[in-house]
Amino acid sequence: MKAIVCTKYGAPELLKIQEVAQPVPKKNEVLIRVRATAINDYDWSMVRGKPYLYRLMFGLGKPKRQIPGMELAGTVEALGPNVENLKIGDSVYGDISDYGFGSFAEYICIHEKAVVKKLETMDFHEAASIPHAALLALQGLRMGKIKKGYKILLNGAGGGVGTFALQLAKHHECEVTGVDTGKKLETIKSMGFDHVIDYKKIDFTRNKQEYDLILDCKTNRNPFAYLRSLKQNGRYVSIGGKLHRLLQILCYKKFISFFFKRQLQILSLKPNQGLDTINELYSQGKLKCIIDGPHAFEKIPELITYFGRGRHTGKIVAIL
Repeated sequence: MKAIVCTKYGAPELLKIQEVAQPVPKKNEVLIRVRATAINDYDWSMVRGKPYLYRLMFGLGKPKRQIPGMELAGTVEALGPNVENLKIGDSVYGDISDYGFGSFAEYICIHEKAVVKKLETMDFHEAASIPHAALLALQGLRMGKIKKGYKILLNGAGGGVGTFALQLAKHHECEVTGVDTGKKLETIKSMGFDHVIDYKKIDFTRNKQEYDLILDCKTNRNPFAYLRSLKQNGRYVSIGGKLHRLLQILCYKKFISFFFKRQLQILSLKPNQGLDTINELYSQGKLKCIIDGPHAFEKIPELITYFGRGRHTGKIVAIL
């Protein structure tokens, strides 16, 4: 089978498509024929081995797992021993990161609990775009105690998380401001944001606007800067960003909560938890997948760089 293989850290464009042995499912595993996959921050960091601290997880000298990829949609082709909830022919999708990686390949063996059954009305490329980004949005908004009528700011509004978060916030009848730049601004305006901020022209932490909830995909400021943009008892939720800023939030969040009556939190994603809610909204036509692509599988190396430079709108998806 063909797969994107990473044997050493470096520029994503150096990745090659190689022929590797097709895996055989072990106990509780299923063999999945991958139909679509998506690009995530994990891939951008893992392939380059940066930030360097992440190599404690990825592998010090070279990647421990040589096939990247953490989201997929596909078809069950074979079953290992003791598989209970899936059968051959089932269409499935999921964020597989709790059980492993390797979705940048024609086939993957993964624990049956790493995926859920796909809705029949959902295309494979749509399904691949959902698990990670949609649940970062859903779990992040829930952590922020979203309520009807909230005034919400989404930083990094044009990416996969931002596009799902907008739709979920509108489902709660919230007033939503999106922060991004470039060509994405026109796109997110047309999606239904109430207000749009170009971060190259305006610093949202200094425009004297206050929000009940900030969902941040970037986390690139000093934690105390966000206090200017939060109402009293407001909540800031980071779903990822600069490592040193995340560490600062961990250090200061209790101090800020006690003295400033505002909450700064970091979401630790629980993969696939909440997909039932996402599926219900999708079935009702209340949630749409905003996809950059679908692109050809062979373009994944350049798509990882494209992702890292933040040029995409919505979720980057590749099909096999």
